[in-house]
Amino acid sequence: MTDRSGREHDDERPSGHPSEQENPAAASIGESIARAAQKSGLGQLADSDTPTGVALLGALGGIRGLAETIVPGLVFLILFTFTKDVPLSIGCSVAVAVIFTAIRIIGKTPVTQAIAGLLGVGISAILALITGRGEDNFILGIWTNAAYGAALLISMLVRWPLIGLAAGYLMGDGLAWRSVRSKFRVMQALTFFWFLLFAARLLVQVPLYLAHTDAATSALALTKLLMGVPLYAPLLLITWFVVRGQFPTPQKKPAEG
Repeated sequence: MTDRSGREHDDERPSGHPSEQENPAAASIGESIARAAQKSGLGQLADSDTPTGVALLGALGGIRGLAETIVPGLVFLILFTFTKDVPLSIGCSVAVAVIFTAIRIIGKTPVTQAIAGLLGVGISAILALITGRGEDNFILGIWTNAAYGAALLISMLVRWPLIGLAAGYLMGDGLAWRSVRSKFRVMQALTFFWFLLFAARLLVQVPLYLAHTDAATSALALTKLLMGVPLYAPLLLITWFVVRGQFPTPQKKPAEG
């Protein structure tokens, strides 16, 4: 429909949705989020043409990346469940993370993921050793989940869903998706599902942490493993399917020569 001046109104444009030119700050934030997302699983899947198992495995860091994510926690779970020895369980978990990092350094492969994992394991270990309580090995992860969940929730409430910002720039659409009501609602929904992931982890893990018992600590270690990759991987794949369905596939440049 048009107004008296002949200008067209976009019925698909939700109210209060400024364009990229009207909100350069949001555009800058979106680009920063996209750069971070490019290094994440969603960014790697966005670069693939088909949703194969190989593509998903690569998005999760490959077999080595999965091992670096899972094995330290599994070592802690097994040792603490059978020995209830906090220093031993934590020490072996940290040792495994150190070995993974050393293997990457020796093999001259990218060490970012391994170092990040080592830092997380190391900080968690220090906290637990200071207090002498095994459950404090998981307090950093709990706070991290709370921070991610809060960021996702706030982004939905202010109508700038983080998944939309990441997907828009990853797919070369910028902020244009916010001018299409259907796309905006889908990005809000995807962001909500990611928020649910972190909220579910908190709902399960916080009570176990507050129980302050050995049995609860073992259960906390187990739920961290079960609510990690097994929940993250399918949600990542679903997000990839939805994003590729909402945004046109970027055109690849023909090979020269």
